[in-house]
Amino acid sequence: MLLLLLVAAASLAACGGDVDEDGDAPPGSGLPPGMRPTPTTNADATPPPVPFSPATPRVRARAAASWPHDAEAYTQGLLVHDGRLLEGTGLEGRSELREVEVASGRARRRTATPGGRFGEGLAVVGDRVYQLTWLAKRGYVYDLATLQPVDSFAFEGEGWGLATDGRVLYMSDGTSRLRVVDPNGFRVLRTIQVTEAGNPVHALNELEWVRGELWANVYRTDYVARIDPASGRVLGWVDLGGLLTPDERKAVDERGGVANGIAFDGAHGRILVTGKYWPRLFQIDTLPARAAD
Repeated sequence: MLLLLLVAAASLAACGGDVDEDGDAPPGSGLPPGMRPTPTTNADATPPPVPFSPATPRVRARAAASWPHDAEAYTQGLLVHDGRLLEGTGLEGRSELREVEVASGRARRRTATPGGRFGEGLAVVGDRVYQLTWLAKRGYVYDLATLQPVDSFAFEGEGWGLATDGRVLYMSDGTSRLRVVDPNGFRVLRTIQVTEAGNPVHALNELEWVRGELWANVYRTDYVARIDPASGRVLGWVDLGGLLTPDERKAVDERGGVANGIAFDGAHGRILVTGKYWPRLFQIDTLPARAAD
């Protein structure tokens, strides 16, 4: 019997069997908890060694201004729409959609992600806010005015970052491919292979549309990729590594926090960034890497 159970466990692992958000095998798998295979997700991959080429433009981010940020927020999505700062947070049972007051970092209003799901990226199209979840293969739609859930949608694979050009949605899943999605029905229109110097750039996370470019945090690095949405080529890198003080960085690192959260405020022409467990929200300017080093 033990041999049969081991064979079954190996077969499930080899097939990449589905897991739920608690990391367990699906109901009816027939395996006791202690013998269920360890789940593998896109978050387990080693971060890419970016930048790949010294020829790709690179700039250092400088803090032009900063404000308090909830250091308990596991930031997943960040955006500014009509002067309102919206933030999506993650972790099972703790995920929320928030409207945040920039000056204080306090949540003006907040809505728990339905079902206690692990919330991910955000985007606004029209009068609706779209939010992904990580492993549940379901996203949620909220009324922009009230932040109350009004609908949901299904998608394949993992959900990471979300952005929009005002017409379609751009979705990341932790790989090097981005999906271009119709917000009406969440149908995939095309995919974008993201490369720099001919190398695929995986671990693409939070997304933002910035002046015709897609900006993407590369998970567990300090780098933001500036991506041409037509070709997928990385046009340049923004290094966020110098924003936190050494003490702040140490505290964030000890909790597993990373840079994550990009918001373009078109009305004021400014870019805001933060991270998971970061104590501050920054407005950034960019400097050539050599000048900033």
